[in-house]
Amino acid sequence: MAKKDSKKKASDKKARIAEKTARKTSKKEKKSNKKGAGAEADEEDVDLDSVLEEYARQQALFLKVTETPLTAPPPVRANATLAAAPNGKELLLFGGETFNGTIAKFFNELFVYNAAHDEWRQVTSPNSPLPRSGHCVTMSQHGGGGGGAGGNAGSMWLFGGEFSSPKQGTFYHYNDFWRFDVGSREWARVESKGGGGGKGGGSGPPARSGHRMVAWKNYILVMGGFQDTSSTTKYLSDLWAFDTNLYTWAAITLPAHAQRPDARSSFSFLPHEQGGVLFGGYSRVKTSSIPSAGPKKGGGSKASSGSVAWKPVIHQDTWFLRMDQDLTKVRWERRKKPGNPPNPPRIGVTMAWHKGRGILFGGVKDEEDSDEGLESTFFNDLFAWGIDRNRFFPLVLRKPRVQKKAGNERGGGRRDRAREAEEDLLRNLKTLEAVGKDTADDDEQEEEKKEEEKKPIKEQVISLDLPHERFNAALAVLDDVLYIYGGTWEKGDREFTFDEMFSIDLGKLDGVRTIFSRKDETMWDESEDEEDDDDEEDDEEDEEEDGDEMEVDEDEEPEKMQIDEAEIELRRKEKALKKPKSRDPEQPPETPEVQEPEPAEEPAEEASLDKTPHPRPFESLREFFARTSVSWLEMLIAEQEIGAHKNKTVKELRKEAFSVAEEKWWACREEIRALEDEQEEAGIGEVVSLAEAGGSGGGGGAGRRR
Repeated sequence: MAKKDSKKKASDKKARIAEKTARKTSKKEKKSNKKGAGAEADEEDVDLDSVLEEYARQQALFLKVTETPLTAPPPVRANATLAAAPNGKELLLFGGETFNGTIAKFFNELFVYNAAHDEWRQVTSPNSPLPRSGHCVTMSQHGGGGGGAGGNAGSMWLFGGEFSSPKQGTFYHYNDFWRFDVGSREWARVESKGGGGGKGGGSGPPARSGHRMVAWKNYILVMGGFQDTSSTTKYLSDLWAFDTNLYTWAAITLPAHAQRPDARSSFSFLPHEQGGVLFGGYSRVKTSSIPSAGPKKGGGSKASSGSVAWKPVIHQDTWFLRMDQDLTKVRWERRKKPGNPPNPPRIGVTMAWHKGRGILFGGVKDEEDSDEGLESTFFNDLFAWGIDRNRFFPLVLRKPRVQKKAGNERGGGRRDRAREAEEDLLRNLKTLEAVGKDTADDDEQEEEKKEEEKKPIKEQVISLDLPHERFNAALAVLDDVLYIYGGTWEKGDREFTFDEMFSIDLGKLDGVRTIFSRKDETMWDESEDEEDDDDEEDDEEDEEEDGDEMEVDEDEEPEKMQIDEAEIELRRKEKALKKPKSRDPEQPPETPEVQEPEPAEEPAEEASLDKTPHPRPFESLREFFARTSVSWLEMLIAEQEIGAHKNKTVKELRKEAFSVAEEKWWACREEIRALEDEQEEAGIGEVVSLAEAGGSGGGGGAGRRR
């Protein structure tokens, strides 16, 4: 009897789902028609050129550059850019947009966040970019004027982006190019000496958004993106280089037979000492369905040849851009499929560069073949992508380790002298960070640091849970700390823009610190009754679904079913924690995209660091460099003999040795962390750490075990 009842309920449930699907489809069609009607009115009533001219006129009312302290963080926004200033002290937040279901609003404010003081400031200028989102920025020490109180504090370069009329009936893509001087706080529109950069095109890159930029030596590189018109979306694969010395744009052309990435937007593009590395991205490709009656495939627009559709492609390939000062020698090199990539593949991820690796967060996977049109799954995973090794490592938050007390606090002895020598070495290396500056400048910086240390910072909430799932969050790494700002999440037809900012210490991974978190107060313009009805139906279906399972389970081992699910979930979590220790399977996820062929061989840089010193478990960056500094210096001196470092002084070589060792230490961090976890579980962590650190003399052994 129970089985008959469950079958009846299952058929009723299918009917309810079909009815709900039809109702949702009808609702979306009505909303689409309403939006289309609004778009027509919008196109007739709004002239984007006049709107942008009014923005420019309002901007010109600012007579000088001002920097105003704020009592609260910036207002909520999505699709803004967050970048770490080259001075290592500030984050720069620019642009963005909000959308309430009907009206879109764009911004062009620049906000500066001082991490040491936990302070926000707003910078206004009579000359700044117009409102936009979907733009891209990158930092560089090249090409700046070096003026202002901040000296040569570096520059932030900005290109492109998009703007729309309030009801998004018409879109406008920018192709203007800007430089923001971090020291003087001044914006300057960059006009190419070849005549590019204007609204009409010229010699610079065409207008776009969703593109990416990196700085390499004296070049700013722009790649990819898309152009959106009222009829279609065009994805781009072109590569441009701007020379910050000559102030000229150059389109990098490749031989016809040369390999190159497919057109895409929203990919990850990170700097490398030899150029740049690219991962992932999104595009849509035109496909045609197979006709039922045998005409030629792809036979034009005739109905008999099948309908044309645009299929989404989630790219999972990686590429290495090998740069050269002679731009005719620039080449793309395809790499092997990355090891242990985020699974399932996703779009809307954000990746920030951090000392030889990329830090990836969030994303969304859309399923467009369901009955309801689109089903989205959002993520809040955190990964580190080792650039040279082309491998992903999941970053797992953990409780802080209990630090042991110093074993010898009496002072003196060989270990104390070694520790003092290491501290002296570190101080010397710190002073080398300001190469070319006067002693007076160094003293001023030391005084500023002391003042910053004195100023109290408000207590921040710490959690071992990663931020809520989202896509298109803004990421930046400042002083080995990852900052996550904003992002978007969807529920039903509504978009939620997160009005919050978090930080994660990448060295400790001891939790997520909340810098600020506010509720999104945006009033969504849609029928609340329909949304409430959908939510209530979802709840009812969930309850009935649970009831159905219980009735069926009563007939067949209910206890075992519940226990198995709990055990499976527990094992999944344990497997996720142990994942870095095991070799990743090469499993292509199920996606609607066409799988791309793997290359025959890896680039040489992926195996080059195998010959260099390797960090040891429980070894700090200081200890690693103190142990291996001679090896790094010998390597750099050997390169100097062949001309790679001809003009380097001894101090500059030591500074560069520390920089190379630091990148290696961070590149191996997740593997070493996994070894540390294994050793701690075995109860031998501190014994190994002391032995591996090379400590000599008495006092070691069993007495130092935890």
